[in-house]
Amino acid sequence: MVEKVIVAGFGGQGILFLGKVLAQAAMDEGHHVAYFPSYGPEVRGGRANCHVTVSSDEIDSPMIVQADVVLAMSQIAWDFFSPRLKPDGLAVLNDSMVSAADARGPQRIVAVPATAVADQLGDVRTTNMVMLGAYNHVRRLLAPQGVLDSLRMTLSARKAELYDLNRRAVEKGIEAAEAALGGALSRVRQEPCTKT
Repeated sequence: MVEKVIVAGFGGQGILFLGKVLAQAAMDEGHHVAYFPSYGPEVRGGRANCHVTVSSDEIDSPMIVQADVVLAMSQIAWDFFSPRLKPDGLAVLNDSMVSAADARGPQRIVAVPATAVADQLGDVRTTNMVMLGAYNHVRRLLAPQGVLDSLRMTLSARKAELYDLNRRAVEKGIEAAEAALGGALSRVRQEPCTKT
């Protein structure tokens, strides 16, 4: 099994934190994991992304040339990284900020209004956790409780009070994915990732 995920957006959207939670949850389940963050010198507002590879075998390189999944939280991120998505890959898009009108080939698109959902929760900074919940629900890569446990562990002690809000964001992401798919996950792969 191998799953190569590019998480992308701009600085301030919690891109790297999303990647850390995903990587931690995968490690806790016993997978090999590579986590490779990247961001511009301007950080907030500049392009930010991270590559997360989850595998049952050792990982040769943390860099992802062709992704199984792209989580795009901004239009610039989608425009830049969509060419790296495999033809049969999955894109989870924050459709509050991203249009996939130019999507090519048989790629599977799940568009969730992540920013709008986070805003309804009262904190737009939870957009990243809405995206994580949607992605993991569609892909079924990790145990849902494992993701929440990883979230709790990854939050620093001084931010522990933010756990409940972020947990609710993950749950709302699951609901948003269901709504985006009309409750029919048959349009995307619903079994655990088993690619080799």
